Amino acid sequence: MTTRYTESTFTKPDRPFEAPLRPRSLQEFCGQPTVCERLGVVSQAAKERGDALGHILLSGPPGVGKTSLAHILGHEMGSQVVVTSGPVIEKAGDLAGLLTGLKKGDILFIDEIHRLSRNVEEYLYPAMEDFKLDLMIDSGPQARSVQVALEPFTLVAATTRAGLISSPLRSRFSMSLKLDYYNETVLSDILKRSSTLLGIECEPEGFLEIARRSRGTPRIANNLLRWVRDYVQVKGLKSVTLALAKEALSMLQIDEKGLDETDKRILQVMIKHYKGGPVGMSTIAAMLGEEADTLEEVHEPYLIIQDLIRRTPRGREVTEAAYRHLDTHQETL
Repeated sequence: MTTRYTESTFTKPDRPFEAPLRPRSLQEFCGQPTVCERLGVVSQAAKERGDALGHILLSGPPGVGKTSLAHILGHEMGSQVVVTSGPVIEKAGDLAGLLTGLKKGDILFIDEIHRLSRNVEEYLYPAMEDFKLDLMIDSGPQARSVQVALEPFTLVAATTRAGLISSPLRSRFSMSLKLDYYNETVLSDILKRSSTLLGIECEPEGFLEIARRSRGTPRIANNLLRWVRDYVQVKGLKSVTLALAKEALSMLQIDEKGLDETDKRILQVMIKHYKGGPVGMSTIAAMLGEEADTLEEVHEPYLIIQDLIRRTPRGREVTEAAYRHLDTHQETL
């Protein structure tokens, strides 16, 4: 398998660091057993028939393995993976350039497909269904439609906001799979594999402590592992112990639930300024100087899973668990 990147790939700083740790096969992929089992079935069947895979939509929080699975599918099928993202495909010509460059069986991976413009999205429909691209040449009285034949390809799309994908686009995927957060045991296994690849010595309790504060996300777990490695190295030590892992992660202000500074600021703003809510996420974002989309995609889902906030028809509210976690009592506000 080879991978070709569009310009957008290099704007994401975590990609070069993640690549060495990515699993190369479904057998190496830890967690998401149902997803892996289904992908194993369709990839094996497609290989036996000599067909391209059907189009696949992967949804789930950031960092849970959507990109890794796209690369794994390329490896399993022996196909090239072409990587891009929705915001970068600004016009039909951008999409045409990607599609016409694909060979039979290639995989086009579009990250953040929910951010693809509707105008460009419509050009995807015939490409996905009939492997044809309908383009308009010239404009006004000289305008004419030209149909371009495409090689059979597979579109693997990823999104953190499945609800924003239009029904016409969603219906053209033969398989839609949702990836969930990981439990501490699976994250610990992922960290053990990563530590071997990175040459890090770590006690089992150290792995569990890092996993506990990783928000159920392999990407965060691996990033924290690198941080702990650097911390231990600067201390002049060789092995990560439970105590050293706690010291290193406390220095990053990541608590035992995996909440970072932004998570805690969200809760504090809701409690101190809005008496625990209800309050809209856009209002919270304005108070924090953050983008509402970032809070909704990255922070809110984890806070909900941890039962620290809840959604209501009038906005977000903090829970009693949030007061206890922050050691703040509602009656003292």
